[in-house]
Amino acid sequence: MKRVLVIGATGMLGRPVARQLIAAGYDVTIASRNPEKVAGFDAPVVKADLFDIESLRKAFEGQDEIYLNLSVNRGGGPDAPHQESDGLRNAIAVAKEQQGIRISLISSLVQNYQGMNGFHWWEFDVKREAIRLLRDSGLPYFIFYPSSFMENFTHEQRQGKKIMLAGKSRAKMWFIAGDDYGRMVAKAMALPAGVSGEYIVQGPEGFTYDEAAKVYVESSPEDLRISHAPLWPLRLASIFKPSMRDLVKILVALNNYPEQFDSEKTWNELGRPQITLADFARAAASRNADDANNAANV
Repeated sequence: MKRVLVIGATGMLGRPVARQLIAAGYDVTIASRNPEKVAGFDAPVVKADLFDIESLRKAFEGQDEIYLNLSVNRGGGPDAPHQESDGLRNAIAVAKEQQGIRISLISSLVQNYQGMNGFHWWEFDVKREAIRLLRDSGLPYFIFYPSSFMENFTHEQRQGKKIMLAGKSRAKMWFIAGDDYGRMVAKAMALPAGVSGEYIVQGPEGFTYDEAAKVYVESSPEDLRISHAPLWPLRLASIFKPSMRDLVKILVALNNYPEQFDSEKTWNELGRPQITLADFARAAASRNADDANNAANV
């Protein structure tokens, strides 16, 4: 049974991957800088920090697979230390010290918008550096390039009963559910040791963001509505509030990246995603109802 260490398991995208790896029968360990705050996993938790080499050595010992869901220090700007580049360098160095470790990294599909229509964002530079580092590491690796996640409708874009949209979405994107993505990661890790691969991860249906929001709201039994704002007020605010500039950048990239369906290889090798956006909306509403009932009974 392969042993898998998951770094970044507690966030929106890391949690379903860890959950699916556990469900697939892997011997999963969760690594966290603050293990006392980690809950909800049927797996041991160890203390590790990507900027602490000794803690990585202890966490990596005996592992077959390392899954990395890393963040960019957006508030620090391009010159700050970033998990997705500087932290990855440390992970690669420690993995090279120990024989037989394969590293898997989640990247993004929309980072390919860099250079299109004169677009440039330093955060995409960090992501591209991470890709280069892993490709050049000499280690076996997987890199996953997901489309937009359905979970965005339950996290970043939801405020109360509103689904928040900004700007005009011009191209379709193939939304993927975190659990479907997690199953693909689990299937990749079942491939023989030493095998490497890069996979574009897309869901079963293509929608613009506006179309997807409509499907989500109409499919959910919750009383939701869409709130749509133009992008220009955010652009104006970003002149006076630098923290808004990165929000504008990601919205521009998401609204304009000309995504094409390119996941046939991924589906053939790692399985076809099963969760539609309508399915996801109904399941999310059911979870919210269960959470509300549990809170009322406490």
